[in-house]
Amino acid sequence: MSRLRNLALFLVLAAVWGSAFVAINAGLEYFPPVLFAAFRFDVAGVVMLAYAAYAVDDPVPRGRDGWLEVVSGAVFIIAAYHAFLFVGESDPAVTSAVAAVIVSLSPLLTTVFARAFLPAERLTAVGALGLGIGLVGAVVLANPDPANLTGGGTVSKLLVLAAAASFALGSVLSRASDADIAIETMEAWSMLLGAGLTHLLAFGLGESVADAAWTTESLLALGYLSVVASGIGFLIYFDLLDRLGPIEINLVSYVAPVFAAVVGWLVLAEGITPTTVAGFLIICVGFGLVKRDAIREELRAAGVTG
Repeated sequence: MSRLRNLALFLVLAAVWGSAFVAINAGLEYFPPVLFAAFRFDVAGVVMLAYAAYAVDDPVPRGRDGWLEVVSGAVFIIAAYHAFLFVGESDPAVTSAVAAVIVSLSPLLTTVFARAFLPAERLTAVGALGLGIGLVGAVVLANPDPANLTGGGTVSKLLVLAAAASFALGSVLSRASDADIAIETMEAWSMLLGAGLTHLLAFGLGESVADAAWTTESLLALGYLSVVASGIGFLIYFDLLDRLGPIEINLVSYVAPVFAAVVGWLVLAEGITPTTVAGFLIICVGFGLVKRDAIREELRAAGVTG
């Protein structure tokens, strides 16, 4: 039951974060990129702090280790990841497909950081093969124009790569932390501190609230990203990070594009091509290799195998 719960939450997270790409693209039409990320976590941080006050006995981090985990999440997972990603995606040369391919490097980058900070969570040779196959599937699914991958926008693409590296490092550091802090508390304060850091960066880049356009569509995009993608999404993410470890949970960056394609088909009438289906199937093979032991045990428990 625990494995089924983890799988269900993993798929929900992939769906939420995959659909978030649609909201990000919509919101960037109305907000300066870094300020958009800051607004997102202003709202999400307040919502999560209210939830933490309701759900846990003490919604304030205590001790040095607790605050170090909060700062780590704020700097790498909230501020750096989203600032780099939003600025990178604001460049027309970085299409959603190109960004998806670059962000899909996150599980590979996670294994690199895990070797330094979490040696017990290194992948086996078969697991590493599965990780590589999953990356190939993500590239096939995104189906980027090769000219866009190798053409202009080099700096913007490097910013998206920096976003993937920041997220990978932040997840490994969070897993390595010995802090005894509730997920709700850590998430709320990381978001609030991360929002503050992102506001400072937006100010340094010359972005202004006056440049934001407050329309129904922009508010819907901001609301979805703040409450669903950030509040609910990160609550699931940090829960699974504690259960599965950073390498396995960051496989969500392989699966999220599948849901992004489905949402694009449902909401934007974007076509699902044979390439989309092929990419999904390749990702399933890679995912199966990484999770082969858990799948084998689940089948044995169900009486499918001996």
